[in-house]
Amino acid sequence: MSGSVFPSRILAIPSAQPLVAAAAVLGFAALSLAIAQVATPRMVALLLIGGLLGMALYHASFGFTSAYRGFLAERRSAGLRAQFVMLALATLLFFPVLAQGSLFGQPVIGNVAPLGPSVVIGAFLFGVGMQLGAGCASGTLFTVGGGNLRMVVTLAFFILGSVVGVAHIGWWQALPGLPAVSLVSAFGWPVALAVNLAVFAALFLLVQAAEYRRHGTVAPIGGTMSARRFLVGPWPILLGGIALALLNFATLAVAGKPWGITSAFGIWGAKLLAPLGLDVSHWGSWAEPAYQRALSRPVLADVTSVMDFGIMLGALLAAGLAGRFAPSLRIPARHLLASVIGGLLMGYGARLAYGCNIGAFFSGIASGSLHGWLWIALAIAGSAVGIRLRPVFGMDPPRRNAAC
Repeated sequence: MSGSVFPSRILAIPSAQPLVAAAAVLGFAALSLAIAQVATPRMVALLLIGGLLGMALYHASFGFTSAYRGFLAERRSAGLRAQFVMLALATLLFFPVLAQGSLFGQPVIGNVAPLGPSVVIGAFLFGVGMQLGAGCASGTLFTVGGGNLRMVVTLAFFILGSVVGVAHIGWWQALPGLPAVSLVSAFGWPVALAVNLAVFAALFLLVQAAEYRRHGTVAPIGGTMSARRFLVGPWPILLGGIALALLNFATLAVAGKPWGITSAFGIWGAKLLAPLGLDVSHWGSWAEPAYQRALSRPVLADVTSVMDFGIMLGALLAAGLAGRFAPSLRIPARHLLASVIGGLLMGYGARLAYGCNIGAFFSGIASGSLHGWLWIALAIAGSAVGIRLRPVFGMDPPRRNAAC
């Protein structure tokens, strides 16, 4: 991505930045103490899981946005192949547990949502937005934590778009559509798992063959590791995908639901706007009881918010360990404009589509929800449009293994 936190995926290890790493550790400690005052110890555990997710995303430079751009524009498939492995492992872990309905005595539910116009429009808008904003939901958080100041702009307008999206979501969800479909419930977990694994394998081979036809070679997604490299990075992208699947399952075990990101953004925006004299509690769907409850409780009692904070702190720690925390204010004006538009589109689109690349796509498919497949089809279509729009904003062409 343009302005990526990674100048290149080199194997040379720069000197660590102890002050940056220490700031991240102090941030974890302070947040843990604050969370303990308003929530259960499970929430502290979720903060730490979020931290591990941030480290994995940063060290593996695991970008959903760049994976779609790389394949659509250059037929580079490494990012997509890593995602298929991630999804295969996640479904293998999730499906039996979701069918049982509990894990270690904790009730668990999946991210299963209806199929309707809101998903179609929302996912398409999100796809356009993530190419212009230069990051998906997870990519935005980990690059902000890693020191990318352009992505702070994307995040700010992501939050604003989410506030507006919540206000409008009732109208969109009232449009005619199909009910939620859980493949696990409809076919039983063994059949649903077998079908999903077969689809992932077929897609893996298909995109790999497409890369080979275009380039005559196929970029590897694995690689050797050492204990030091595990701490300071970079990681092979395959390891990143495996880590995300395992940590999503850990989220299910602790929170009782899969990993999500963007539902917190609307809450943050609403709470930030209130001191400015903008009370959104009467705007459309914000007046509904569920959203009123969300606005009334502390942010540190919200699972998604706590994990999002953990992701940013984890990425900050990873950047400090890697010696790559180097914020820069040299951001072209057209890139900033693209971040504004991209952030708004992603925030609005995620609310319409019942989530983002994590909540709707990754966790949706891991939950056996058919809407996860609809989401990714429309998000890729939106990405194709976003890729064509990128030159208008002076954005660089896709580069192999760029972060987001």
